[in-house]
Amino acid sequence: GHTPVAPTISPDGKKLTVCNRFDNSVSFIDLETERVIATIPAAREPIAAALTPDGNTLIVANHLPDGPANTGMISAKIQVFDTESRRILATIPLPNGSTSLRGLCVSPDGRYAYATHILGRYLLPTTQLDRGWMNTNAVSVIDIQEKRLLNTLLLDNIDQGSANPWGVSCTPDGKRLVVSHSGTHELSLIDRERLHEKLSAAEEPDQIPNDLAFLVGIRQRIPLEGKGPRGLAVVGDQAYVAEYFSDSLAVVDLERKESLRARSIPLQDPVPMTDVRKGELLFHDASVCFQHWQSCATCHPDARTDALNWDLLNDGLGSPKNTKNMLLAHQTPPTSMTGVRDNAEISVRAGFRYIEFTVLPEEEIRTVDEYLKSLTPVPSPYLVDGELSEAAKRGEVVFKKANCHHCHPEPLFTDLQRYDVGTGEGNEAGTEFDTPTLIESWRTAPYLYDGRAATMKDVFKWHQGTEQLTDKEIDDLVEYVLSL
Repeated sequence: GHTPVAPTISPDGKKLTVCNRFDNSVSFIDLETERVIATIPAAREPIAAALTPDGNTLIVANHLPDGPANTGMISAKIQVFDTESRRILATIPLPNGSTSLRGLCVSPDGRYAYATHILGRYLLPTTQLDRGWMNTNAVSVIDIQEKRLLNTLLLDNIDQGSANPWGVSCTPDGKRLVVSHSGTHELSLIDRERLHEKLSAAEEPDQIPNDLAFLVGIRQRIPLEGKGPRGLAVVGDQAYVAEYFSDSLAVVDLERKESLRARSIPLQDPVPMTDVRKGELLFHDASVCFQHWQSCATCHPDARTDALNWDLLNDGLGSPKNTKNMLLAHQTPPTSMTGVRDNAEISVRAGFRYIEFTVLPEEEIRTVDEYLKSLTPVPSPYLVDGELSEAAKRGEVVFKKANCHHCHPEPLFTDLQRYDVGTGEGNEAGTEFDTPTLIESWRTAPYLYDGRAATMKDVFKWHQGTEQLTDKEIDDLVEYVLSL
């Protein structure tokens, strides 16, 4: 599969499951025969998985929401698989605005699963950051037996965020839950027993996803020496955390309780901090943000998109736009849906000032430019052995027949101009939109400025210039565009 992640071995060591992130599927593999038994479609970008102790149930976390972004309800999903029949038993939507799922674990007793993610408050304009106004950082609890969302907890404090939660693991005795925060370079250590007591006693459980004080008294924050903690494992009384940017391993002795401290073990000689790597770190670093609520990667995971609509101030209130991919942003000016910024350099600096509410030295911000310029496209999962499929080859002919190449010419597949292509609605009727690059559009759904098109095929319900095409030609055209 395309980009296999989250390998999970059955308790008897005979079976392996793998999430194929960009194929949107999960493969079940027999390790004795070394054969793929089945590959089952998942939701969008399955990125983390965990088995129940008996090996009968596989829980899968899907990275991004699917579906349109303009309906007032959009969220990523957890899926429950039966490993024997290899069927999906349940698809569980998380709270509205849930995106960027990263980590997943199952409790030692097999009753609950815990998934880390961002909880975006995208229905609000981006006017401030206080009390998690834009983004909060969360862990969702899944009741495995009942196959439902039990609740979602905020990992932030009232006046200090715990940005970009990533890894999550239970201690072997099940008493504590450990979460790594890649944006604020710390761990959360949560009393799991008291957590579930509070959940059971809550008088207004539907308000817990908005309660920044829910974990007060049952969670410790442990600062780490390294930068960018991501993967996490707990063995005995020790927590081990991969510090991505430091190329080191953090070790925390969880038995020290009140005097918890982390030590960092270098894995090799320090990796040189080039401008590109400095920029990548700054892009993912929420410690520079006001009260540490978010990093650039909060809305642009992997420097791509969170699939949400945001009402930014750069084109006036009341005009939410779908998050754009940062790939080729510097090479394809202007930026933003309506081209309100002349180039990506302006957008990067405006992002720190008006989204993270911070001002940084120019010598630091320019490294983010270098990082973004270094990004390269991921080959499309629609390619066959690296080449266009037969349908995509036909679609390339249709692309030219419909004159798509006039506005989307190679090699960037954009002419860098703005046009009214008839997609504007309401206040946006008649608006000229920046011609987007089509490169890597296979991973940036939903489409159009307001995310109303859940699929590339849906785009042609509104986009002008394809009325004369047959349904077969539309299908081939979609295949070609998604192969770029």
